[in-house]
Amino acid sequence: MLKHSLQFKLSQKLSPQQIQLMKLIQLPTQAFEQRLQEELVENPALESGKEEVENYDEFEDNVNDEYDDYDNEQINTEDINIDEYLSNDETPDYKYQTNNYSDDDEDKSMPFAATVTFHQDLINQLNTFILSDEEREIAEYLVGSIDDTGYIRRSLQDIVDDMAFTQGIYTDEKTIEKILHVVQELEPAGVGARDLQECLLLQLKHKTPSDSIDLAIEIIKDQFEAFTKKHYDKLLQKFDVSKEQLRKAIDEIEKLNPKPGGSYDGNQKPTEHVVPDFTIRIVDGELELSLNGRNAPELHVSKDYQEMLQSYKVANEKSSSQKDAVQFIKQKLDAAKWFIDAIRQRQETLYVTMNAIMHYQSEFFLDGDETKMRPMILKDIADMVGLDISTVSRVANSKYVDTPYGTKLIKEFFSESMKNDQGEDVSTLEIKKILQTVIGEEDKRKPLPDDKLAEILKEKGYPIARRTIAKYREQLDIPVARLRKKI
Repeated sequence: MLKHSLQFKLSQKLSPQQIQLMKLIQLPTQAFEQRLQEELVENPALESGKEEVENYDEFEDNVNDEYDDYDNEQINTEDINIDEYLSNDETPDYKYQTNNYSDDDEDKSMPFAATVTFHQDLINQLNTFILSDEEREIAEYLVGSIDDTGYIRRSLQDIVDDMAFTQGIYTDEKTIEKILHVVQELEPAGVGARDLQECLLLQLKHKTPSDSIDLAIEIIKDQFEAFTKKHYDKLLQKFDVSKEQLRKAIDEIEKLNPKPGGSYDGNQKPTEHVVPDFTIRIVDGELELSLNGRNAPELHVSKDYQEMLQSYKVANEKSSSQKDAVQFIKQKLDAAKWFIDAIRQRQETLYVTMNAIMHYQSEFFLDGDETKMRPMILKDIADMVGLDISTVSRVANSKYVDTPYGTKLIKEFFSESMKNDQGEDVSTLEIKKILQTVIGEEDKRKPLPDDKLAEILKEKGYPIARRTIAKYREQLDIPVARLRKKI
């Protein structure tokens, strides 16, 4: 049975322009520049640089009415106000004025050096060994099985099977292992290992022999598990050595590289350079904020498109093709206007949001003391600037600010609050900083367990549970007391 019913529903929909603005806001400076270039390529009505302005005659507000019924097209040329797209202003009105931009808009390029890859370098080193054709093929296959960290993560039997199926080379594990020992002679030391224990042993055997090196080899070979768990008493008893001898052996082990492949220069990924989106400076004891000038591009409507509109306006006869062209031009000009307006709003949103954060955390920005960081959540800033929390989040999550104390990710200034013993709200960042300091000053021969750390922070005025201490310690990437122990 069919029924008709009336239902009231409240919903919110974002316009394409709003979606475009949100996407632009979350882009950091470098990604924003790339997005800008894409838009310039896609929209021929949009041009960069300062506009060369000419004086145009005043046109009527609307296109002649006689073309209203042209093929019932979706866009009515009567709705086109051509004058909106023609400007006599020397400076585009979208440009966010005042001196809120830093002089950081010069075009810089980074040279890249051509380097030999990690695996190619290993292949080149094989040329120094005398190998048969079959041994050479096996050695090259083993080198190809080495990952970027320098390890072979597959079993020898798997390699034997793969070589039979893919290379047509029939061999056995004993032969593979023999050639593997050749590969493990390559530089950097430790390459070609099948696990961490073998990697460390290979590196130690490459070192000049000494009492400390010999003891280190025995520790890794026979007592690897005790070493990883830092059971130093067991090691002292097992090898019957003094604490000083054990300490020297452990020092040798700690100098080794657990990922030998990562140390190869040609194997490094290109360094990602952070471009600060804001700059904060202290001028005469006052904080001064500026937005990176590369976020304020100069854009204008194409002069050729303006002339097309002018020609259409003054034409005595308007053909079908001309009418199609003016509709295309209107679409492109609308898109250009939306994009320019979105850039202006992006600039304003970035500036007012960072300005609010700067004033909220003014104590920190004035002297750089992280313990003076105030508790701050997204809602605090959203309420100050009258923006949505999601908008503030987009600004904070991907933007960097250059301060007198280094370049920092903006979201690092946000933190929850906790009560101290005085009942005052303090930032969790402040507590983590104090925890880090306490652990840094502890006696490494007797590291402080979490319950003891909780007692110390309570004495300092921060009543925190042991499990909270453990959570903060993990967030700071600090291991448990047993693994911080040194002999």
